[in-house]
Amino acid sequence: MAPTRLLVPVDAAGADTPVQVAADVTGTGPTLLLLQGQSLGPDTAASLAADLADGFRVVVVHTRGTGAGTGGPGPGGWSTATFAADAVAVLDALGVVRAHVHGFSMGGRVAQVLAAQHPDRVDRLVLGATGPGGAQEVPCDDDVSRALRHSGSSTGRQALADLFFTPAWSAANPDAAARFAPTGTPRVRRAHFGASTGHDGGDLLPLVRARTLVVHGRDDRLTPVANAELLAARVPGATLRVLDGARHGYVEEFRVRSAELVREFLA
Repeated sequence: MAPTRLLVPVDAAGADTPVQVAADVTGTGPTLLLLQGQSLGPDTAASLAADLADGFRVVVVHTRGTGAGTGGPGPGGWSTATFAADAVAVLDALGVVRAHVHGFSMGGRVAQVLAAQHPDRVDRLVLGATGPGGAQEVPCDDDVSRALRHSGSSTGRQALADLFFTPAWSAANPDAAARFAPTGTPRVRRAHFGASTGHDGGDLLPLVRARTLVVHGRDDRLTPVANAELLAARVPGATLRVLDGARHGYVEEFRVRSAELVREFLA
């Protein structure tokens, strides 16, 4: 079944053009909101959405600056709170009071804000390949930081691809791996980078009341696995699952197991 496209006008304070957030809706059942990573398009959620659409109404949010949304960042840029407010606007447009939320990478940071500041809107929460930000964040190595800063170049894109997936898997699945390349204009990518690096969940995590699952790849160098351990320790009652052999893009390379974990947890 083809997704239904939703366009939602949102607060455009300081933006140079009107802002609409897009979302794709497919499937039937309890609503599951999927929030994507830094500068990643909505197609990075395609596999998970397809695998879960038989039991959930899956809503893939197009983060500002990616996919079918419109409008660029204003002078103050964007923040994870901006994107969390967009997620609430999507729920409001759908008439959904309470939903499950799955946040991947930067989307996991957005999900932390959403769950802490809007606890009545989040039923169960999945935090994938993400970290707490701020002073608590376990930083990545310098070579990883360089790859992020130069992700627009061909060399940087290849380095980033190797951080997401094992080279053998990428070679065998080039189309799937290509979906995880950064998207958006340089201005948008800078705004996403600023939103992700400016996130600080230190005071937010203890406020999360949603039942929470933390999932991470053991071999993730982009967001070291120690960050998942911090999240699981700081979010009350959280459960941690670490996937051996998985890198940052476990949701795609370990697609079957990833979907199983989410389905079992939400059930």
